[in-house]
Amino acid sequence: MASVAFYTPMKSPDSPVPSGDREMARNLMQAIGAQGDTVNLVSRLRIYDKTGDTVVQEELRKHAETEAQRLITELPADTALWVTYHNYYKAPDLLGPLVCKARNIPYVQLESTRATSRLKGPWARFAQAAHDACDAAQVIYYHTANDLITLERERFGNQRLVELPPFLPVSELPAPSTCAGPMLTVGMMRHGDKLASYEILAQSLGHLQGDWSLKLAGDGPARAEVEALMSPFGSKVQFLGQLNRDALHAHYQTASLLVWPGVNEAYGMIYLEAQANGVPVVAQDRPGVRDVLAPGDYPSVDSGPSALAARLQDLLNDKPLRQSIGRMSRERIASRHLMPAATDRFWQAARQLIEGRQ
Repeated sequence: MASVAFYTPMKSPDSPVPSGDREMARNLMQAIGAQGDTVNLVSRLRIYDKTGDTVVQEELRKHAETEAQRLITELPADTALWVTYHNYYKAPDLLGPLVCKARNIPYVQLESTRATSRLKGPWARFAQAAHDACDAAQVIYYHTANDLITLERERFGNQRLVELPPFLPVSELPAPSTCAGPMLTVGMMRHGDKLASYEILAQSLGHLQGDWSLKLAGDGPARAEVEALMSPFGSKVQFLGQLNRDALHAHYQTASLLVWPGVNEAYGMIYLEAQANGVPVVAQDRPGVRDVLAPGDYPSVDSGPSALAARLQDLLNDKPLRQSIGRMSRERIASRHLMPAATDRFWQAARQLIEGRQ
């Protein structure tokens, strides 16, 4: 069994602030350790520049140099592998390449992106650092076909690019949904892309006919704006607030469908959760999102809210169709998006690096 160093430049897995990044980092640590290997969070140093401030970047670089020297000295002698999750131009890995070079430790990355467009402008130094970190990785695991495009184009030397589909941190599927209850939406209420999805959702709901209802799980700083968007629908839309995993699972167990347009989602864990429960998904056909959805009829972005509404209406009017899609979705999740599959894919490539070092 191996001892693995794990690091996330953007947000520590034990951050108190919930997010998809934090959730995925936790899931990855669990998956990597599922065969008995030890996974150690070796640093909580946050390297993140949201606005493109060169002064902030220089200050973070100094902190990283100090932290890297500490790790070079203090990292346990039996550390056999370093894993960095989510290296990109706003949050480059300034630790892993330095430590691994000094200590001769194999270095891999998960969900990294290359942004050549950022090599000029306020993030130029951080973007170059993220590129350099990608170049240092012997293996980069990618989650979506969209990520692979630039990783393949900028591949360094004989670096391996290995698909590791997004996954749920469970080994078995839950019981299937009845598909008989209200529609369900799950989304943080933040300004920007999340609010844009809520705007498309509200426009789509305005096209629906007949008797329908929607439960909306989530909260955040844009809640007032979301409430205003949903106010024309009165009691048809019920706000559930932010729910823990068990409470959300109870709603999946009865939801007729999950609807979320998916504006600029990297992929979206809610799509995996819904499908694992046999809940059909209504989303727009977007890069990243399409990688985690079972084959089906997903309206194009250009077709707008009316096409999303038409798909909603079709499924609301046809329970057997919802259940059929739900069964197919569960089969896909079971074969591709549960933790055992992720663990196997990760270690098939990583064990070779460790064995090659010995």
